[in-house]
Amino acid sequence: MLPSKSRSGAATALCAAMAIALASGCARHAPKAAPVADVQVAAVEARDVPIVREWIGTLDGSVNAQIHAQVSGYIVKQDYREGRMVHQGDLLFEIDDRPFVAALAQAQGGLAQAKAQLRKAELDVARDTPLVSMKAVSQQELDDATVALASARASVASAQATVDQAALNLTFAHVTSPINGIAGLVQVQIGDLVGPSTGVLTTVSTVDPIKVYFPISEQDYLALRQREPSSSGLPSDLQFSLILADGSVFPAKGSFFALDRQVAGDTGTIRVAALFANPDGVLRPGQYGRVRVVLRVDKGALTVPQRALTELQGGYQLATVDKENHVHIVSVKTGASIGDRTVVEGGVSAGDRVVAEGLQKVKEGDTVNPLPAEAAGAGK
Repeated sequence: MLPSKSRSGAATALCAAMAIALASGCARHAPKAAPVADVQVAAVEARDVPIVREWIGTLDGSVNAQIHAQVSGYIVKQDYREGRMVHQGDLLFEIDDRPFVAALAQAQGGLAQAKAQLRKAELDVARDTPLVSMKAVSQQELDDATVALASARASVASAQATVDQAALNLTFAHVTSPINGIAGLVQVQIGDLVGPSTGVLTTVSTVDPIKVYFPISEQDYLALRQREPSSSGLPSDLQFSLILADGSVFPAKGSFFALDRQVAGDTGTIRVAALFANPDGVLRPGQYGRVRVVLRVDKGALTVPQRALTELQGGYQLATVDKENHVHIVSVKTGASIGDRTVVEGGVSAGDRVVAEGLQKVKEGDTVNPLPAEAAGAGK
C-alpha cells in the first residue's frame, strides 16, 4: 500500500488530468459564432422621375388620294415614275381621248345650232311685237313667238351644258395628281380598259408631314387632359418621340394633331393622331413604331436599384440595413422605372441602405458586413 501522502498526490494528479480532458472535450463541442455575410448595399435616392408612356403606332399619309378613272377608255400612257414624288396637277395617266374630242366637237355643233335658233326666235319676237298694236299680226302669233324664244334660250343652256360636260370628260382623259406626295405602284397596265367602276389606278400620299395613329387608355387620356383642361384635345405642348422598328429614334419630335370622337367600348382606348415632319421621306405609310411621351414628372420620387427588389406573391420586398448593420425585410410598392432604378413607395426613406447584391444570403435580423455597391463592383 502507498503511504497516505502518496495516495493523496495521485488523486490530485488524476483529478487534474480529468479536468483537463473535460475542458478539452467541452472546447471541441462548443458552438462556433455564425460568420457575418458580406453584402453590397446602395442608397435609396430621391430623384425627379419622368413618367413615360409608350404605345404602338401605325403610320399613314397626312393625305391619301386614291386615283380612279372618271371616264371609260383605254390606258395609252403612264406619265409618272412609281414611288417618286409628284406635285398637284402632274400628269399620271393618259386615257385614249379621241372619243372625247369627237364628243366635244359634236356638242359644240349642237350649241351652235341652238344659238342660231335662239337668234331667229329673238328676231321673231322683235318683229311681231310692234305689229300686234298695228293689228298686222295676232296676239296669238306674238305669244307663240315669245314661247319659242324661251324654248330657244333653254336649248342654248342645255347645249352649253353638253359642251361643258364633253370638255370635262376630255380633261378627265388626262389623269392628274390632286395633291403633292409620293405616288405608289401602278395597278393597271398600258392597254387596260378602265372606267369609274374600275379599281384604284394608284395612290398618292402626302408624307411630309406624316401621321401616326395610336390608341391610348382612358386613364392616360384623363391624365393628359388634366394638364390642359380647357383644351378640346390633348395638351398642345406635348412632344412625341417615335422609335422605329430597328430600335432607332426618329430625329424629329411629333406634335398632337387630333383626337378621335369616342372611346372604343371593346378596348377602353381612344385613338390619337400625331404629326411628324418627314422632309427626307424616311417614314412611309404602313410602318409601325413605338410612340413615347412624358406624361408628367414626379418630383423627389424614391428610387432603388432594380436588382434590390425581390418579387413575392405579386408584391415586392427590399432588405434594408440599419445603422447597427442589422437586416430588415420591408414590403414596398413599385412604380415607374428609369434606367436601372425603380420608383418605390412605403417602407424606406431617402438615404436608407438597401441590399443590392447578396439577397440570398440574408434574412430578417441578420447582421451583415455592408459594402458600397460601387466599391464592391470596382474591386472585382
